[in-house]
Amino acid sequence: MRLLRALLRASSPAGIPQQVDFYSRFSPSPLSMKQFLDFGECRLPVRLANIMKEISLLPDNLLKTPSVQLVQSWYVQSLQEILDFKHKSADDSDAISRFTDTVITIRNRHNDVIPTMAQGVIEYKESYGVDPVTCQNVQYFLDRFYMSRISIRMLLNQHTLLFGGKIKVNPAHPKHIGSIDPTCNVVEVIKDGYENAKRLSKLSDQPMQVVCVPSHLYHMVFELFKNAMRATMEHNADRGVYPPIQVHVTLGKEDLTVKVINREPVNPVAGNGPGVPPLVHSILAMALSTESIERLPVYNKSAWRHYTANHEADDWCVPSSEPKDMTTFRSI
Repeated sequence: MRLLRALLRASSPAGIPQQVDFYSRFSPSPLSMKQFLDFGECRLPVRLANIMKEISLLPDNLLKTPSVQLVQSWYVQSLQEILDFKHKSADDSDAISRFTDTVITIRNRHNDVIPTMAQGVIEYKESYGVDPVTCQNVQYFLDRFYMSRISIRMLLNQHTLLFGGKIKVNPAHPKHIGSIDPTCNVVEVIKDGYENAKRLSKLSDQPMQVVCVPSHLYHMVFELFKNAMRATMEHNADRGVYPPIQVHVTLGKEDLTVKVINREPVNPVAGNGPGVPPLVHSILAMALSTESIERLPVYNKSAWRHYTANHEADDWCVPSSEPKDMTTFRSI
């Protein structure tokens, strides 16, 4: 916490530390696909501040690594730039244009957040080693950090694609609304991920369509395939016979399930595919756009205690039919 405050004081105006404390008191409002399509309100300050508070709870020696300090500086700068538009009028076309340019700048700045944070963890391990408790706490943070990063990236991409540039419709994907495909062909995305993981797949030609973000689905299935392939190759190298990897895709009335099945033990996905939390061994997505709700990490007492004690109450956001009232905040 002391390091974060020092960084904030050194790199930003005096009001930024107070803004981080203020916005981290709000729970990030999970948005459904329908809500993204309908209005996609920018809730970047809350999401940035929540994860910034959790970064500050990491071990001091990890916070001192150059890579983690660089990541912190990116988040501080991005929050500062977003807050510069806090009191701008929505009717000011010039302000809207500058805000879109700022969003694009922030998105590009955060392109290397995942490998940079991973490099910081490597630097820490090489210098200090890891004990079981620290390892557990760091993994807990990384899971939440990656999920937070995905949600922030979604907001940035959606705004950029909808309001940035002169071309509002992507000729290659004319049906897309921003980054969202209302009729995403699940099987085609899975095939793409499978083929790019250097294997071919025999799947049904029957279309299976849902409302989703194809790039998110691709990223998850690619990491699942890569992880399963690595385990299969390593455990069967002596025999030279490699059992097939199976993919089960099930579309129900309320959800979509994608399972990658192989006969070998598989390491956690996050261990071999940065950016995907280890809980993703199979993908479960809601089929209805109104039910496909984000799951976001919340900075609260339960999250704070997780870095020093066992897990207590739920420290993830609770889906609701509408975004929460941002004029109220919780006490921590």
